[in-house]
Amino acid sequence: MDAKKSIEALQFFASGLTEGALVHKLQGQIFKSQGLTKLGEKYINHFTEEMEWVEKFYDRIMDLGGEVKFEGAKTRELVCDPVEYVKADLKIQEQGVDLLYKCMETLINDPTTYDIMKAYLADEEEDLYWSQNALELIERIGKQNWLFTQV
Repeated sequence: MDAKKSIEALQFFASGLTEGALVHKLQGQIFKSQGLTKLGEKYINHFTEEMEWVEKFYDRIMDLGGEVKFEGAKTRELVCDPVEYVKADLKIQEQGVDLLYKCMETLINDPTTYDIMKAYLADEEEDLYWSQNALELIERIGKQNWLFTQV
């Protein structure tokens, strides 16, 4: 097992996920303020779920004898239009899932980290499918009808 590779992968995803979680929290608050309570709660709850993954990643880093780092967050534009946000978030999710698949290959010799990342990948795929389905539904029923389902 190459603990250094595992620690690097875990830190990379913990840093990116922390940033993404904070954005989800803020976006959720924006959507709730627009009266889109269900959509707002979805993203606020998503923040909590993502931070639980960050905690698991950091716990594993420490188990491996690594040092936890806070690498800050980049400036990201918040999006007031819910549909445009789902589109932007889907793009990020697609890239993230691709990175996770590539990362899994490097963790095969660390079964514990591999299992953690495999479970995280399944969770991310579920989020990706939600966004894809939401956009398909918007296409079928129209933006205004979809927004009404998010009240």
